[in-house]
Amino acid sequence: MRSLEAAVADYELLLGRRADHPNTLFQLANMRLQLRSSAAGPEGLCELGFAVGDLGRARQLLERRAIPATGDTAARRFSLAAAATHGVPISAIERAIDGSGAEPSPLVLADTRAAVTGLDHVVVRSPNPERAIALYAGRLGLSLRLDRTEPMWGARLLFFRCGDLIIEIAHDLKGGVSDGPDRLWGLSWRVPDVGRAHARLRAQGVAVSEVRAGRRPHTQVFTVKSHTAQVPTLMISSVPMPDA
Repeated sequence: MRSLEAAVADYELLLGRRADHPNTLFQLANMRLQLRSSAAGPEGLCELGFAVGDLGRARQLLERRAIPATGDTAARRFSLAAAATHGVPISAIERAIDGSGAEPSPLVLADTRAAVTGLDHVVVRSPNPERAIALYAGRLGLSLRLDRTEPMWGARLLFFRCGDLIIEIAHDLKGGVSDGPDRLWGLSWRVPDVGRAHARLRAQGVAVSEVRAGRRPHTQVFTVKSHTAQVPTLMISSVPMPDA
């Protein structure tokens, strides 16, 4: 496994922003990314954290909804029982949820249009979409915005709104429904100008696909194939609508 320092360097390149090295943190407009070192297991996503304004009230509500929690609230965080989250590591972290006091990490280059500004969506793969609805909408209280089955893609997609980003649950139709575990899988990063971001990464030796139309109307995307710590990664940007 590569060193934590190498992963930090990769994500500075990927995001176009400098980390807070003592804590290996990247602060973006709508989320915080923390890189961790692990002696066991492959690289990839290790935990999904939700900011809550009042940790005690959040814990009480979740336990009433049959989601046990572990950890000391004095530490300003707790973890949800893995059995209740179907295998996805999820934690709650006490933090201001209005964005106050959260300045984005500084740019590596001057062109903010080519750097990542925030997270568009995080992808969880699930063999049981109805179970996922019960968890993310029913117990965690997220807003279900889309439930779409698309045979052409071979998938059923569920979109849950959390702030201004999306928790996407992807179900493989060919795999059928089972009681197997869910898996925290991939990230889609938001950039102001997809062309500039694509050119910046390609010029710096990052393997990227060609820019293409996104599945969401009026978006363009490209896939990042290296420097991601083995996390499936997409860059996405809105395309301005022409004047009528």
